[in-house]
Amino acid sequence: MFWNTIAGVYDLVENTFNGKVNRDIVQYVANQMDGGDDVLECACGTGMFSLPVAKKCRRLTATDFADKMLRQARKKCKDFSNVVFEKADITNLRYGDECFDKVVAANVIHLLDDPAAAMSELMRVCKKGGAVIIPTYITEDNRTSSTAAKFFNLLGANFKQEFTFAKYQDFFKAMGYDVAEYYTAEGRMPCCAAIIRK
Repeated sequence: MFWNTIAGVYDLVENTFNGKVNRDIVQYVANQMDGGDDVLECACGTGMFSLPVAKKCRRLTATDFADKMLRQARKKCKDFSNVVFEKADITNLRYGDECFDKVVAANVIHLLDDPAAAMSELMRVCKKGGAVIIPTYITEDNRTSSTAAKFFNLLGANFKQEFTFAKYQDFFKAMGYDVAEYYTAEGRMPCCAAIIRK
């Protein structure tokens, strides 16, 4: 599996190529957390978002389907007792309805065969009054990021779709979701976070 293969070098690649964007979007997402929040993170990867989110919330359940990514994330968050790591499928979550205050799924929606199923699950496990936060790379209307996406695809990332900002808005509208807020971290590969309030 591609994600297990690159787990050991993922942070180095991400921080070298897109460090400014990553720091910006991670801080934005972490700032959406409240001290009493019980948070679910899907597709946590090596824990780029997990560590800053864990510092802000009461409890974090961080999940991924790649074992080696989870291993890296566990190492990163080893000093935090409020974090639990679990293997999970974003399109078929085994958590009950409305059990998380915030749900984060970063940089994964463009990789999924069935993003609608993932969206349905993310919304299902989010409490009423909570929020689903979905940061995603905007790669289609930027030469640098489009080239990077092609390179990652050659390595095996297998992007199922690429977004412009307008296409990202249309993606949610087509599924009937009302996005309360968008925030874009600009840089080599821009990343746009969509916040859906429930």
